[in-house]
Amino acid sequence: MTEKKASSSRRGLLKGAVAAGALAAPMVSTAQTGPINMRWQSTWPSKDIFHEYALDFAKKVNDMTGGDLKIEVLPAGAVVPAFGLLEAVTKGTLDGGHGVLGYHYGKQNALALWNSGPAFGMDANMILSWHKYGGGAELLAKLYASIGANVQSFLYGPMATQPLGWFKKPITKSADFKGLKFRTNGLAIDLFTAMGAAVNALPGGEIVPAMDRGLLDGAEFNNATSDRILGFPDVSKVCMLQSYHQSAETFEIMFNKTKYDALPAKMKAIIAGATEAASADMSWKAIDRYSKDYIELQTKDKVKFYKTPDAVLQDQLKLWDAILEKKSAENPLFKEIVASQKAFAERAVKWDQDTYVNRRMAVGHFFSDKKKPAGKA
Repeated sequence: MTEKKASSSRRGLLKGAVAAGALAAPMVSTAQTGPINMRWQSTWPSKDIFHEYALDFAKKVNDMTGGDLKIEVLPAGAVVPAFGLLEAVTKGTLDGGHGVLGYHYGKQNALALWNSGPAFGMDANMILSWHKYGGGAELLAKLYASIGANVQSFLYGPMATQPLGWFKKPITKSADFKGLKFRTNGLAIDLFTAMGAAVNALPGGEIVPAMDRGLLDGAEFNNATSDRILGFPDVSKVCMLQSYHQSAETFEIMFNKTKYDALPAKMKAIIAGATEAASADMSWKAIDRYSKDYIELQTKDKVKFYKTPDAVLQDQLKLWDAILEKKSAENPLFKEIVASQKAFAERAVKWDQDTYVNRRMAVGHFFSDKKKPAGKA
């Protein structure tokens, strides 16, 4: 080959390389040169374990992306009130947030079916199973579209059944709720209103001050650790365990959809994996922390725990029937979600009940010499 031809050949190769580079250029030249920073807010006070869960998720994402995505999580009220999270994330005032779907109840009541609905015998992990594999995620996207919410939602974090609440004296019958000034949220507002309570929906950080000032006669929040940290034993020494008002709640991780859609595919995959990892870790941490604080509430804070009477639980289930009928008649999307949940629950709960061995029998066998902390009202 002559030098002239060789030179021409090399130029051709270089041109080909440049052309090939130009085709790939968007992946390199337009890539973000520094980390992507996101400012989030939770719907929880900074001292609550729920805010800790939000920080845990953010750390997993930050670590798994090697710092390419950095999520900063602020506590409730830092930018917007707890109940203002959805609007703030939709507008882009915040890049994302951590909360529960029931806090958006006022914008679309069907959203609360993921956290304060009847659940049809499912626990929170079953709700997450229905959400991922039974059509729940698609229905949630449909719901958000119906109200113009510009968000990408991820559900995670199965919660334990929540106590009926904290009271001045034990609840012995449903009639005890007549005229009671009570705090709850989501669809549980309809349930306790039907039981005769005067309901006030307050975010977590405002409940204990309201009880202390006499604005509330009773309230529910979530679990032994949160309730202890937030100061419930300072204003009440009676806690009723077990209820159908929030028997299967989950957390929500929320991104502004425009900002989420602009993320690289690899980063989206990391977020999805981090969400499921955080879900498992949160459920394990909850068992450890809640069980410890359950003991502390009794031994150090002198709280008396009582099981909610079966008659009250049965009344709740009957009231759910009427609430579901009314809401379904008013809201076609509500009706569609209820039907989907109920169909999934019918087979999942039957399988669960038939398969899992009775743990109460094992507890009675191995720990029968231990004094049971929860009494009967």
